[in-house]
Amino acid sequence: MENQTYIKEFQLLPFYANSHYILLTTCVFFTIYMFGVVINFIIITVIYIDYQLHTPMYLFLCNLALLDICYTTTTVPNLLHMLLSGDNSVSFTQCFTQMYFYSLVGCTEDLLIFIMSYDRYVAICDPLHYHSVLNRKNCILFASGVWTLGCLNSILFTLTVAKMSFCYSNTIHQFFCDTKSLINISCAIPREFYIVFYIQLLVFAFFPVVFSLISYIKIIRVILQIKSKDGRKKAFSTCSSHLTVVIIYYTTATCVYMMPPSENSNVLEQVLTVLYSVVTPMINPLIYTLRNKDVKRALLRILGVKQYIEDF
Repeated sequence: MENQTYIKEFQLLPFYANSHYILLTTCVFFTIYMFGVVINFIIITVIYIDYQLHTPMYLFLCNLALLDICYTTTTVPNLLHMLLSGDNSVSFTQCFTQMYFYSLVGCTEDLLIFIMSYDRYVAICDPLHYHSVLNRKNCILFASGVWTLGCLNSILFTLTVAKMSFCYSNTIHQFFCDTKSLINISCAIPREFYIVFYIQLLVFAFFPVVFSLISYIKIIRVILQIKSKDGRKKAFSTCSSHLTVVIIYYTTATCVYMMPPSENSNVLEQVLTVLYSVVTPMINPLIYTLRNKDVKRALLRILGVKQYIEDF
């Protein structure tokens, strides 16, 4: 270990590093970012203004929209800066600050998606107790709880990663400071990192995925038992949007973090990360608004377009 040279900053090596279409890439990411921020902001505004949407499902949807704004904001603005300036270097402070907020948003969204699955489970499988189980007090506790757990976990996780020694290379094959990429260039990983990592994996990944799947298996079973075709259609429409979000979110996340190393894994992993952390937050509001008549009616009421409200 005597010949090791300890680094003082990181160099990000994004997938576009050798691209001749920097301006086009910049425009694409800027458009995706602004579109996602605007759409999610509209959802938050509509839910806040329209009193009829002050229900548990829309409270959680409002939190999801806020998380999606934060998700892209932690990575895309810095990515745009690198594209326009050509400067891919980041200091330790910048790197771990970005990692903290990315981990905070990711872990919080994992828990929130599970809570939203539970909300749909109670609504479909135990509707008589829905308002008692998911009353205003419990919903606020759930929402504040997932944010608090995400924040505490992110602090602990970032501190353990910051204790690593980086001496093999200062090049991160990613467009932001990602834990997986930092592990690849670390020459000394503290023991507590593995403890925190496996606990995080169980609490924020394994359990939410398993419980979400169990919830939807029970939901689908109950829906199939409904004799009326219109009843089945109405019941499924109340949870189909969230089920779509669950599938997209967990599938892309699993592909990113479970991908085995290979010759082209760096580029493929970054492309999947873009889908997971940039494109998915933009798609989520579209899925909910395009398939949700309540949100569309509320938006039309706010815009004063009364003649089209009955069509929805």
